[in-house]
Amino acid sequence: MITVLIADDQELVRAGFRALIESAGDIEVVAEASDGSEAVHLSAEHQPDVVLMDIRMPNMDGIEATREICAAGGESKVLILTTFDLDEYVHDALRAGASGFMLKDAPATELLDAIRVVAGGEALLAPTVTKRLIEQFIKQPAPGRTGSPEIASLTDREREVMALVAEGLSNAEIAEVLVLSPATAKTHVSRILAKLHARDRAQVVVIAYETGLVTPRNP
Repeated sequence: MITVLIADDQELVRAGFRALIESAGDIEVVAEASDGSEAVHLSAEHQPDVVLMDIRMPNMDGIEATREICAAGGESKVLILTTFDLDEYVHDALRAGASGFMLKDAPATELLDAIRVVAGGEALLAPTVTKRLIEQFIKQPAPGRTGSPEIASLTDREREVMALVAEGLSNAEIAEVLVLSPATAKTHVSRILAKLHARDRAQVVVIAYETGLVTPRNP
């Protein structure tokens, strides 16, 4: 059973998410938080598999709450849910340690699938979100740090794989592009995560652009 903490300052929104989630059968809500600070406290208490995190909340916003939850070193993954499709939210949420980013108006089945994906240790980076993240780096390119020990430890093949992860490709798509088996592609991704000390693919994308290993291409 996948356990979930819902963090949103609107009671009706939390009730709607709870009803949807508990209809799934394989997911249960273990706690609800009405602001960021409460989300941090309840996450530490319940250690849910996934925290559904709103961004705009009183006392402490979702970005800061995500940062504190991830910094605590627990196993909880954060899935950002917001009505605001803005570049700075995508960028800040992923940098804070979020494993996914979805809009609240996404279809119900997509939300349930997103919870399962994030709980399974994968990142949820829809192509539109990846594109917006890349566009953010095009506008404000970060100085490259490809000489860092972590990046230097990657093999040439791992750098190729990392570049494809940064473009939003799945393991199956990476395997097809590089003519590898899906299992081999997955192994390369796992090794990259370990070498970079990254929580998941979302962090790999951020690192790829922030270190300059991958250069954004203007649309």
